Amino acid sequence: MGSVNKKMIHGESSFGISNKRIRAALTERGGHLGPVEFKLKNRWVSPFSLAPWQPKECEKGTPEILQILRGDFFCLPFGHEKKQKYVHGESANRTWKLKKAESDAFSLEMETKEPKGKILKQVSLREDHCAVYQEHVIRGVSGRYNFGHHAILDFPSDGKEYRINVSPFKYASVKPDDFTNPAMGEYSSLKTAARFDSLQSVEKIDGSNADLTRYPAREGFEDLIMLSSEMGPLAWTAATLDGYIWLSLKNPTVLPSTLFWISNGGRHQKPWKGLHRHRIGLEEVCSHFSDSLAVSRQDLLKNENVPTTRLFSKAKDTSVRIIYLVAEVPKSFGMVISVEPDPNFEQITVLGEKGQIKVKVDWQFVTQAITMDEVEVRQ
Repeated sequence: MGSVNKKMIHGESSFGISNKRIRAALTERGGHLGPVEFKLKNRWVSPFSLAPWQPKECEKGTPEILQILRGDFFCLPFGHEKKQKYVHGESANRTWKLKKAESDAFSLEMETKEPKGKILKQVSLREDHCAVYQEHVIRGVSGRYNFGHHAILDFPSDGKEYRINVSPFKYASVKPDDFTNPAMGEYSSLKTAARFDSLQSVEKIDGSNADLTRYPAREGFEDLIMLSSEMGPLAWTAATLDGYIWLSLKNPTVLPSTLFWISNGGRHQKPWKGLHRHRIGLEEVCSHFSDSLAVSRQDLLKNENVPTTRLFSKAKDTSVRIIYLVAEVPKSFGMVISVEPDPNFEQITVLGEKGQIKVKVDWQFVTQAITMDEVEVRQ
């Protein structure tokens, strides 16, 4: 094992990796990836969120995941139910064991009880790529489970409006049941179960429409939507921020849907206290919204051809991969319109409203992962 760069970051023991383009931290408890600093031409940017509190400020009994809350974390199973001890599963709450560490990569593992098995976490950087490559290998797990990545971005609090977009989708809806509970000091703005075919026109409770490509917006509210990607070799979610874009790249046959957890001060109980503002979860999942495993197993979107669980085999390993990258763009670039992969797997072309750029990335990394109907046997 190489030397381990380990220190306290935002109140949590964290491992660090870096190269010329990236400085990334991963919490030992919960395996939350964040903060991650990306080097642009003349500055470093840090798009991933850190909760506006530290673990030591949380009351006794606060779920581990809320104490740690930051960046991106892997959830298996996704969501929560009463009989389940951990919100978003053990993988997002319990302590990971470091197995291998290099200056620009590390591997960790966790033995899980529910589901019974093992998860291997691999986080790596590549020279001259402004990207973080992640793989989770699920081993020895049997049965149907929902799962996903839970990336959270922190948008600038400068009064400006920034942009969000996703690759083409075939199904889109506001959460079909209440996402918030006013009796607990929680409030939503979007109409429950509202279906839509454009992010730029989503019905609100008051009858007006919201443009969800523009953020921050709707301060004082928490909302959740889900969009299911059209099938293809590559799907993406993009945020245009202050002179740069953030992109997540995935295989839609592995992570078929994207959740927008729009968190802009709509929760007032502890530890939230209305402080979690201008954040948005852009979460790549195989799940039924943020619902429990039991709900996801009901296959409620079967008629929409949207899987909400996958079948794991105890005898075979399953790989889930994702890439997060950042690229500098002109101030006028606007919302990302499309992402076209290069046939040689060396780069992508990103088209904005006003211009386009080419970004060096090994996008084949995610397309090599397993499909929903197949599992990979790792020799």
